[in-house]
Amino acid sequence: MEKRMLTPPEIVDEAINVGVKKSKGSFYTTLLGAILAGAYVALGAVSAAAASHSIENYGLAKFVAGAIFPVGLMMIIFNGAELFTGNTLLLVGHKDGKIPFTKVLRNWGIVYLGNIIGSILIAYLAYAGGVFDANGGKLGGYFIKIAAYKGGLKFSTAFFSGILCNIVVCLAVWAQYAAKDIISKVFAIWFPIMAFVVAGFEHSVANMFYFTAGILAKLNPVYAEALQLHSDKLAKVDIAHAISNIIPVTLGNIVGGGVIVGLSYYYLYKKSSVKVENVQKAV
Repeated sequence: MEKRMLTPPEIVDEAINVGVKKSKGSFYTTLLGAILAGAYVALGAVSAAAASHSIENYGLAKFVAGAIFPVGLMMIIFNGAELFTGNTLLLVGHKDGKIPFTKVLRNWGIVYLGNIIGSILIAYLAYAGGVFDANGGKLGGYFIKIAAYKGGLKFSTAFFSGILCNIVVCLAVWAQYAAKDIISKVFAIWFPIMAFVVAGFEHSVANMFYFTAGILAKLNPVYAEALQLHSDKLAKVDIAHAISNIIPVTLGNIVGGGVIVGLSYYYLYKKSSVKVENVQKAV
């Protein structure tokens, strides 16, 4: 009878094997998969914002957004795509000696580029398709408000929030490796991703979408007027502020996912077991 789930040590092996496969992908297939992943995260963000933007109760708004946003990672995992935050776990394969660091950086670079393209594409389609007009333009105003908030974060705040975010995101990716059926994977993904959205942590790929959406919405004064957003907020919605946010968030995502989650479990289950095996052989 087939096992229903992998054990923690087996998850480490699975993460290594998945990472090795990802590191061997061609430029074009990796880029295409990354474009799809950026698009899926953006679609989750659009849907979450549409459902929650007009809810006045802060906790309830966060809960509703958190309940919907995980659809992005579900589509990535189930359909196959390349997400930068999840691919920080390639550090596990590198630590095990199976992925050269140059290939880790190559994968990250291609995937990051593709995620940017995919997130921008969905932001533009949503803008051009009239999605921002919802609720008298308040949805468009909401995207400006989100981008303004993120654009105003200090480097250290964005960095540490990025760490927290990808601890949770990579725990979701890590946990779903254990599951053998799609329903189990849904629950493994859903609750951790909901937690990061409710807590308000910073996700680099999601922020690619939010800043693009905010910059596009800023082009139409109706959206800012719908939420009575003033010039001080509008000034934080531009490419310069986007870069100043996404750089520290990206660095934090690498530390949170690749180092804290990936390498911690590698040392806990893989490195320690190798040492035990070596001792046993020596005896």
